Amino acid sequence: MLIEAPGRWDEACFAVPAVRALIASGISVGILCPEWQRAFWRTVSGLQIISYPALSKSRALALELSGKWEASLAWQPGLAAEAFSKAGILRRIGPQDPAMKKLFTHPVSINADPLAHRVQFYLSILAEMGIPTDRPEFFNPAPHRVAQVGDTVLVCPDSDFGINHEWPLERWQEIALALTNKGLQVTIAHLATGRSLGKALAASLGDHTPLFEAADFSTELSLIAAYPFVIAADGSLPHLASHLGATCATLFGPNDPAWKRPLGKRHLVIRRHVECSPCLLCQCPMDLRCQNELTTERVLETLFP
Repeated sequence: MLIEAPGRWDEACFAVPAVRALIASGISVGILCPEWQRAFWRTVSGLQIISYPALSKSRALALELSGKWEASLAWQPGLAAEAFSKAGILRRIGPQDPAMKKLFTHPVSINADPLAHRVQFYLSILAEMGIPTDRPEFFNPAPHRVAQVGDTVLVCPDSDFGINHEWPLERWQEIALALTNKGLQVTIAHLATGRSLGKALAASLGDHTPLFEAADFSTELSLIAAYPFVIAADGSLPHLASHLGATCATLFGPNDPAWKRPLGKRHLVIRRHVECSPCLLCQCPMDLRCQNELTTERVLETLFP
């Protein structure tokens, strides 16, 4: 069976337990992913990886896939679902959706609660296929050979989800100083998105503070894996760090942690639940109170109870 890889980093992490469940069932499983995701899917053992370059067309992919797979699974409309259909894969599975009824031979009803964690969306399709999904090892962090350094913390104030997901810079400064005062070694991560809070935070802390330029997650997974603890704005980084074995404290704003928190019981969710949250909006129509009313004291109390 050939599976579509979700295109977002957080969704790719949420799909991993379902992919592992398929592999554990004894089915020969492959993943169709963009080239920039290849290193990520290499962390899932027993998986054949078929990657494609940017700007690929469904017809060209279909020619490459034709005659090689007995079944396929696509999660959403798009390039992969179209390629599976054009390749003539005989058993094409996916969620029952009017937008995709022509692409699938075996549409599946999704029984997951829409307000449940997103991992349930992926697992529910497998459950409808009769694949067991309740083994705890499906949720384990990816094995890796990178030695983690104790007493080190990766702090990422930037979010690739947008500036509404970012906490004020001066409060990050207070957190970084508090971590340093407790004897922890702090590295600041900077993403090439948003307001460049990571660079500003590192500059404010002085030249002795390491700066991790996280420009391309696909080539930096081994660097992320070196940190046992991550404190970050809600974005892709805490999900990838969780997948690689870190314990994450994620500062949530407009997003819903019950729906989109990193996988695993070891993580911390930090938020100020205001009357309008979770709004799930990319742009706040009010005063961004979910971020501005989250105090440094609340964050430190959660980190150091």
